[in-house]
Amino acid sequence: MIKLIPMRKPLSPFLLLTLSTTAALAGPTTAPAPILDGFTADPSIRVFGDTYYVYPTSDKPNWLTTDFSVWSSKNLINWKRERMILDVTKDLAWANLRAWAPDAAERNGKYYFYFCANAKIGVGVADTPTGPFKDALGHPLIQKGGKFHINQAIDPQVFIDDDGQAYLYFGNGLCQVVKLKPDMITVDGDPVDIKLKDFREGIWVFKRNGTYYFMWSIDDARSPNYRVGYGTSSSPFGPVTPAKDFIVLQKHGPVIGTGHHSVLNVPGTDRWYCCYHRHAIPDGSGYKRETCLVRMEFNADGTIKPMDPMQPAFPPGSDGEPLTNGKGRPNP
Repeated sequence: MIKLIPMRKPLSPFLLLTLSTTAALAGPTTAPAPILDGFTADPSIRVFGDTYYVYPTSDKPNWLTTDFSVWSSKNLINWKRERMILDVTKDLAWANLRAWAPDAAERNGKYYFYFCANAKIGVGVADTPTGPFKDALGHPLIQKGGKFHINQAIDPQVFIDDDGQAYLYFGNGLCQVVKLKPDMITVDGDPVDIKLKDFREGIWVFKRNGTYYFMWSIDDARSPNYRVGYGTSSSPFGPVTPAKDFIVLQKHGPVIGTGHHSVLNVPGTDRWYCCYHRHAIPDGSGYKRETCLVRMEFNADGTIKPMDPMQPAFPPGSDGEPLTNGKGRPNP
């Protein structure tokens, strides 16, 4: 005996639209691929000339890292590991372990590399962005003690203002900032404390339309809830007013431990990107992380829109953000 199955009515156009809209709102279920090979964290993203660079921590078990490398890209999509640029076991006389969280800057044709080693901040110098960097001082630039009363002297970030004044931000538990002299390797004056809501580490400062944006990491890097908050100020020394929508990058789906970020403005445009780390997928942890990129956008009032780590920075087939004569393509 054959059982007849009644035919279902075709779905209405309205229902099809509703289903497709619901699927779109749900977003992707697969996390974007990391931009760098291997396990890396604490990325500092910079642009020098027509090339983008990322300077990360090279992850090893229990944060017992010893060396730094640099990656380059012409479009923010295709990345190449250039070389190891500093080995703290060989290149320093004052530290040999815990090589963490670097940053880099350029001035007068020289490149300066700010880094942590044994919870102290050093500075290296080179003729190119890819080094290798040589210890510029033979001793730490900043270490805990006296007026530097942070928990640890870690996570340096250099910010050069429109008037050419360079500032170095750093800290753990408390954020501090010092001016740098034009040689970029000498502290100019005493540090200034900056109070930041729920601050743990990973400070990043940039300027847009005359406003100073302060962004930082909250919680422990081993926590799935490691996340990024921000505030704004009219001065590079603060005070900083936390944003109403304070958290702008946090875990979503399989992506956890999102933090210790840096920010890139494509030169000559108002397009911005956030480079951050997450716990590696799968089986990652606070000691096994990977570097990712996400688009960062602003509302009309200048506030930062929350970023979704499940969204890729570029759609399939994109050629990314190529540079010509140090500038990106004009805004649409």
